[in-house]
Amino acid sequence: MAAPRAGLGAGAGAAAGVPGRQGSSGVEVVFPSEPAPPAPLCPHGPTLLFVKVNQGKEETRRFYACSACRDRKDCNFFQWEDEKLSGARLAAREAHNRKCQPPLSRTQCAERYLKFIELPLSQRKFCQRCQQLLLPDDWEKHHEHRVVGDISITQLRRPSQLLYPLENKKTNAQYLFADRSCQFLVDLLPTLGFTRVLCVGTPRLHELIRLKASDDKKSNIKSLLLDIDFRYSQFYMEDSFCHYNMFNHHFFDGKAALEVCRTFLQEDKGEGVIMVTDPPFGGLVEPLAVTFKKLIAMWKEGQSEGSSHKELPIFWIFPYFFESRIRQFFPSFCMLDYQVDYDNHALYKHGKTGRKQSPVRIFTNIPPNKIILPSEEGYRFCPLCQRYISLENQHCEHCNSCTSKDGRKWNHCFFCKKCVKPSWIHCSICGHCALPDHSCGGPKDGCFICGELDHKRSTCPKITTSKKVNRSISFHLATC
Repeated sequence: MAAPRAGLGAGAGAAAGVPGRQGSSGVEVVFPSEPAPPAPLCPHGPTLLFVKVNQGKEETRRFYACSACRDRKDCNFFQWEDEKLSGARLAAREAHNRKCQPPLSRTQCAERYLKFIELPLSQRKFCQRCQQLLLPDDWEKHHEHRVVGDISITQLRRPSQLLYPLENKKTNAQYLFADRSCQFLVDLLPTLGFTRVLCVGTPRLHELIRLKASDDKKSNIKSLLLDIDFRYSQFYMEDSFCHYNMFNHHFFDGKAALEVCRTFLQEDKGEGVIMVTDPPFGGLVEPLAVTFKKLIAMWKEGQSEGSSHKELPIFWIFPYFFESRIRQFFPSFCMLDYQVDYDNHALYKHGKTGRKQSPVRIFTNIPPNKIILPSEEGYRFCPLCQRYISLENQHCEHCNSCTSKDGRKWNHCFFCKKCVKPSWIHCSICGHCALPDHSCGGPKDGCFICGELDHKRSTCPKITTSKKVNRSISFHLATC
């Protein structure tokens, strides 16, 4: 979760209303059919197209907004889909976008890094206020700032510990893997036969992979980091870091960075590579799925014709309650029971019990029986499910599955014909299980427009044909 927590929320994000409730409303992302005009640009790259939906009403006017920021105070880009802008406004927008970019180019950052490591230890300084490595010519400008000296090579290899995490909860809540989770992945990946790791929004994993490769002469594993936090440009050469927005597949440094990623994915005809991604939890699954499909397509370009049936191995780290959404776009994915925890998050910690356990899991297209979870943490193998499960997860003979998602023992409901959370009870009024203090009234599923249960909003007959939003995501993904 190390990319800034730049999600899509109330201002530009997932539908916030409850289906079937009168007066509910929300905002949805739209993926138009191809060919579509290019989206306008904001400082974070191509924007996304959204539409506001209201329960009981047809769609309203569609608009473009930032793909990365959910608070308009952080990126106030807004443009109606059918709005025509004057030349002066377009020029002003381009100037603003340029002004918001990092002060140094990717090449300049690499050149400064090479100069920095040549300095004697006493001259290696880092400005904590500006979050910048300082060369001697920079000292005078930062003499009133809090500056740390004697920056060692070891510190340079762990930039996530040198940089302050971005903690603006609305836009930049930057959480970093705890060493437990990071070390688990670093140890696991080579045992699965991977020699290259595409780290999308996982800077701490990238660090540990590189550290292991430099300290262990037998290790041949390599890593490439794609992250929206441009500060990492100071610590890596162009072939190991790309400034990247995972919500719109945008490489800030253009074709040169795109080719770095392409070369990395296609090396050895695409063999031995895995993508590990830890997206912001506030972001929509749809744009992420589109981006990951594009990275998969890039990887497949280097495959031989006989390997076209293969899938790019992926670890997608996300909360367990997004399972159905992820599997909607990646049906081959399964969810592992392993709890991922973070250093600087108050709740996402391993070892807590009940509802306080970390909800973050690993979704993958790798057969789960190949992924051994640590027995010292209580994980055990279920021969019936052919996967490793958490300590309290028990096999249900009625469901024929280990059903727990959150680490607690779930109970089977014979009315619902499935296992449910232990805190839920069956409600005879609603006809399904829910929390004891839930509100009975109105359907919880079905159409967002009319509340009927036999269809979804996109196919509601009450929406005129001319105004239906084309949300055929599968068509869009197929053209990526």
